[in-house]
This record gives sequence, C-alpha cells and structure tokens, in this order.
Amino acid sequence: MKLYLPILSFFFFSITVQAYDYLGLSNDEIESLETLEAKFDDLIDREDMHIWMKEMSSRPHHIGSEWNRHNRFYIAELLESWGYDVSLDEFHILFPSPKSIELELIGPNKYTASLTEMPVEGDPSTFDTTGLIQPYNAFSIDGEVEGELVFVNYGIPEDYELLERYGIDVEGKVVIAKYGRSWRGIKPKLAAEKGAIGAIIYSDPEDYGYTVGDVYPEGAWLNETGVQRGSVMDMPLYPGDVLTPGIGAIKDAERLDIDDVETFTKIPVMPISYSDALPLLRSIDNEVAPNEWQGSLPITYHLGPGPAVVRMRLEFNWDMIPIYNVIARLEGSVYPDEWVMRGNHFDAWNFGAADPISGLVAMLAEAKAISELVKSGYSPSRTIVYGAWDAEEEGLIGSTEWVEHNAETLKANLVSYINTDGGSKGFLNIGGSHTLESFFNEIIKDVDDPNLNVSLFDRKAANILVNGSDSDKDRVSRGDDLRINALGSGSDYSPFLQHLGVASAHLNFSGEGDGGSYHTLYDTYNHYTTWRDPDLVYREVLAKVAGRTTLRLSEARILPFKFSNFIDTVNLYLEQIQHFSDNIREQRKNINSLLADDVYRLALDPGKSILPPNQRTLVPYFNFSILNNSLESLSTAIYEYENAYQEKQISNENVVKLNKLLYQSERVMTRDHGLPNRPWYKHHIYAPGFYTGYGVKTLPGIREAIEENDFDLVDHQISIVADIINELTDNLHEAISLFN
Repeated sequence: MKLYLPILSFFFFSITVQAYDYLGLSNDEIESLETLEAKFDDLIDREDMHIWMKEMSSRPHHIGSEWNRHNRFYIAELLESWGYDVSLDEFHILFPSPKSIELELIGPNKYTASLTEMPVEGDPSTFDTTGLIQPYNAFSIDGEVEGELVFVNYGIPEDYELLERYGIDVEGKVVIAKYGRSWRGIKPKLAAEKGAIGAIIYSDPEDYGYTVGDVYPEGAWLNETGVQRGSVMDMPLYPGDVLTPGIGAIKDAERLDIDDVETFTKIPVMPISYSDALPLLRSIDNEVAPNEWQGSLPITYHLGPGPAVVRMRLEFNWDMIPIYNVIARLEGSVYPDEWVMRGNHFDAWNFGAADPISGLVAMLAEAKAISELVKSGYSPSRTIVYGAWDAEEEGLIGSTEWVEHNAETLKANLVSYINTDGGSKGFLNIGGSHTLESFFNEIIKDVDDPNLNVSLFDRKAANILVNGSDSDKDRVSRGDDLRINALGSGSDYSPFLQHLGVASAHLNFSGEGDGGSYHTLYDTYNHYTTWRDPDLVYREVLAKVAGRTTLRLSEARILPFKFSNFIDTVNLYLEQIQHFSDNIREQRKNINSLLADDVYRLALDPGKSILPPNQRTLVPYFNFSILNNSLESLSTAIYEYENAYQEKQISNENVVKLNKLLYQSERVMTRDHGLPNRPWYKHHIYAPGFYTGYGVKTLPGIREAIEENDFDLVDHQISIVADIINELTDNLHEAISLFN
C-alpha cells in the first residue's frame, strides 16, 4: 500500500539514474559497488547476532567487571579471526562504585527504601545477579544529608520557576524529581544551584510504567522495582575521565587533584524505583502540585516542603582502574591515510542486551561481512577502523580518552565517524553532520524496511506526511532530502564531532519497540528478543545501513559532502534563533506590562498560594547582518562548487586535495577556545545544551547567550559563527580551483 508515493514519484525516478553519481565514480565503478553491496547484504547473518548477543549479555558487565573483561577479549578475538589488525588501547580512569547506599523516610512516617530490583518469572537472568552493580548514580559525591522533601516535577529550569511562584525555596531541602524531559545529570546540577542538599530521581509510571503499557514480563515497560542507573557527571562541561580533561588518560598522564574536579555533582544524588518513591511522595503535603505535574502513582502529588523528612547516606569506592578500547583496522589500498570509522560501546550497567549489545552485534555483523568481502578479493580504498568502546556508560570515557590521546592523528586522517548504540525496531533515526545529509538520504533509498515492501526512505517519508510538522511535510512533497537530526550528546560520537570536528553520524531504530528496561536489571536477552526486536530483523537492517555507509565512504572517488544541505540547515537554525529572540522579547514585554497593571494579582485564584511571575529582563535587538552576509557568500560559493562538480573535470592528483578539503570542512566549524565557559566543546554549530545535557543546542554560543540573558556575549558569538562561514566559503573557492 503506497498511497503517498505518487506525490514523490517525480523524485524517485531520478534516483535510479543518479544513485551513485555523488560518489564521483565511473559507470563501471558504480556497477562494481552495487555488486559489492548486494554480496555484503547476503553475508549479514542474524543467527550470528543472536549468538553474540546471548553470549555478551549473559552476565552483568559494567566496567572493571569479570564479564566486561570477557566481552573485551571475545570482541577482539572475533575481529582478529576475521583478519583485522586488532589492538587493546589502555587508559586509566577514576571510577566510583557503590560501597554503601541508604535512603530512609524518618518522618512523619517511617520507611526504609529497598533499593532492590526483584526478579521476574520467565527471565532467568533476573534471578542470577552475580556481578550485578546495585542501582546508583555514578559521580555523585559521598555524603549523608537529612532534610525535608520537595517535589520538583522533572527538576528542569521551568519547574523551578514555577516553584518560585509558589513561594517554595529548596535551599537546605532534599528534592525528588522524575526521570525524563532532560538528561539525568541536569537534575542534581540545578538542584544544587538552587541550594538543595540532596537529590532523589525516580521513574514515574506515567513515563516508563503501567500508564504507557504492560510492565515486564507481561509487556516491555518498567515494573515497580526497576531502577535506572546512570552517570550524573557534569558532561555539558566535559565528558571522559574526570581527572584528565582534554588529554588522554594514559598511565603517566598529568592528572587533576580530586578536589579540583569540576564535573562531580555538588550534592549527593541517587536513583530509586517507583515502588520506593511512593511512600516518600505520599508523605509530602502542603500545596497540591499543578495538574501537569501529577504522575501516575495512586496518590495526589504535593509540592512540600515536608512534612516528609528523609535521610540519605552515600559512600563510594573511588578507584583508579584500567579500561580497554578494542580497535580494529583494515588498511586502505588507495588512500590508506584517509580513515572511515565505525564505533559502538561494549560496557553496560547490567546485562545490557539493548544498551549497548543490540548496536554492537550489528556492527560486528557488518565487520564480519566486510572481512568476507576481503577474502573474496575486495580491498577497501580507504582504511576502515572499528572501535568497541569501554566505559561509555560512566561518561563517554573510553571514546573520549582515545580521541584526546590520538587527537592530532585523527584531525589529519579521519574522514568520518559513524556511531551506533542501543536500539529497537520501527523507524530509522539519523542524527549527524548536515554535510552528510544528502549522502544518508541516498543510502536509505537502497535499504528496505524488513516488514514492509518499501525502502526506509519511503517509510520515513510516509511517517512525516502523517505525523510530521508542516514544514517537513512540505519538504517531502517537494521531493527534498529528509532532514537528519542535529547531535547533542549521549553516545560516543560526541568527542569526534564536538571536540575534534569530525563529520559524524548516529544511527538507530526506535518507535515501535520501546520499553522501560533502560539501565535496569531487566535489560536482558529475554526482554530484548521478546519485546524490542524479537527476530533481530532491525539489527540486520541497521548492519546494512551502516555497512553501506562504511563501504561508500571507503570507495567514493570524491567524498559525498554536500554543502547545500548544510547551509539550508544553518539558515533554519538562524531563523529559529531570530524568531526565539523576537518571541521572548514580546512575551517579556507583555509580562512586565501585566505586572505593572496588577493584572496577574487580579487573575490569580486567591485560594491558592501561587504568586505572579517576577519582573522579566528585557531582550534587546540583535544585529545578525554579519552572519546573514556570510551565509549569502557561502551560498554563492556552493552554487559555483556544485556547477564545477557537475560540469568540469578533476585530475586524480587534485582529487586527493579536494577530498582533504571536504573532510576537513567540519574542522572549520570548531574553534580552539571552544564555547563560553566550556572550552572542551569546540563545535559552534552543534553542542549539548548546558541545561539540557543530551539535548542539542544549535548555534549554541548564540542561542545560549540569549537564553541565559548574557546579551553582551551575543554579538561576539555571532561574529565567531560568521568567521566560520567565511572560512568555509574560502575553502570552497579553493576546491573550485581544483577543477578544470
């Protein structure tokens, strides 16, 4: 059933003619690549993936554990047996593991939190928890605190703004927040900034449990004792080993004193289940929480503070431990100094069938298939590198240390980095550098959804036409490329993209196999193969997409970087910022006017304690002309470059120069001084938000200066981005000169 395809048919016709033209290959080379990809598809074996997943997720394997060591050697031996040159790259990092964690409700009622996840019938892994690490938040500080509880909803900035209107101050209090709406580390960060002395995070069934669907084992969702572990390191400052920011954590690296580390939480924080949260929330009284804050537990949620009083005791082992990344190389035959890299981490919080093994087995299937192609006579033009990363869960540590330690080599040689991680089934989500947006659009036209007789592109387009925004629907109807997402943080692409400026992408399937097992005891082989991707058919498709990405990047005569998609996206980001600044300017004027006329006081319910909002800081007008002008110049250069590419010739000698300009283009988007107040993040087009964590901020220097009312900084940040765009324009002019 393809009811939407006539709308797009004019676009699809051209695909069959020009599917590989953007790689700069001859007709014979295109035919060879098509044949190679067909052979590659036939070599992807789901039975292999089942075997690997069952083996690696059979026991808990957090960093430093016995089974993590087993998996490291298991992966290395597989890759070595397939003919790759394999190394185990060692780093030494600070790792906090739980020594003692306690939580008590000491008034007005008494309750001791169990902090224990219960086994479930039908899943034997949940009964054998040898080596399981108890629920905790890594990089919380040690501490014992006692205080009244305040319910802060999701504990994000707008929640504290509303609490302030209720006259509630969390200073000296312990906050309890729901998981969700932001990365977990933002919750204790904000709580500490507001004066709280401790933080508790729980998964409300409204978001993760019985309100969403049946709970495990009857369904995929989180049962009452499940606890989401996870790092709360302040990764918006910098990821990686906390003692060695900016340099690889080799054994003799210079390290910070532990008292000088900025990325620990400032207060103790711990995660709990919704069964342990219920007695605490039930004991909170005073103002009833707003309707939109009410969760799904069988209580009325109140804000506090008190009368509930809790005592938290947290003590950790702060150990220096070795970690090991598995690095596998296949030397290129034509451009050995140009590298294409794939990566997926292998450490987990528990059994880790979904996160990360579901992504890892797809990468291994891809690597095995490419090795079989080599045995049958194929030789990659560029060097292909695979990275299986250790210590991702604690803060992207393995990949970050490897990137920092090898930074100069990677800046010189790495063409692109393609990441995968945990996933399920449904729609393919692609996030990444927008110079690769058109490239990925071509790839997903050539891979079919496993359950429908349509390409991944067709299915994604159909979903947009039904559920997308008006602007995205218009793009589909016009036959434009489907947009890929901007990348914030949350997986191992971050150091490559945001620290080095390597064009990167992250691939995963989701939307139809979601659940509540994330970072809990229940992320098992049984859970994954029952609910998330039962036959691993989407793992197979992920391997095909990622494998095509690797092969085409390796074999392209001219690398498939397209700048028209990039400038279209940057123009969109700039338009969004301009609209945002205009909108909040008017909103703040309106709020201040209503306050001056006493309208809020008259409109509020006198029976409730909510107060009018505070006076707002007015937003000045910003001058974006220098950036708009630079974008116009870049647009002209892009037009000239694409004409040269289509109509002129280029020598093999100049192809090497051109490709270097193309893959170095992402480096141009970085600046050594980095972003304001966080120099580790050097990319000025994409970055994780300072108060969102995983969530991306586009044109982050400009956007966050406006959001944080740091208006004096805005003009300087505009000029930085304008300089970047001007440098890209100069690079394109140099590229044009290589054609004749």
